[in-house]
Amino acid sequence: MKILWCWRCKTEVPMLDEDEYAIAYKLYGEALTNTMLLGNKALQFKPLLDYYKHIAGLEETNPNIIMHHRIAAYGPPCENCGKPYRTQGALLCAECGNKRQIN
Repeated sequence: MKILWCWRCKTEVPMLDEDEYAIAYKLYGEALTNTMLLGNKALQFKPLLDYYKHIAGLEETNPNIIMHHRIAAYGPPCENCGKPYRTQGALLCAECGNKRQIN
């Protein structure tokens, strides 16, 4: 777990490391295949939402938000503003417009 800027949420949020993400991914997949609870998102994704609340200390209601809060999905910090690039291959900072210098 690491607190990083999320360009979608426009705030700093707890981001999952790869071990945490692997557990979240498994819970997300189980929720998607649980057809008995289809239509009841709160119950369908409860194990994932509870897991995130336990490790992040935040109550989230949207499972898709949890799944995009993955450290590995983001790039390094911008040399200008310090916020992470949207992806590892991003050449432009979405927050400040800095052009990334790749050596």
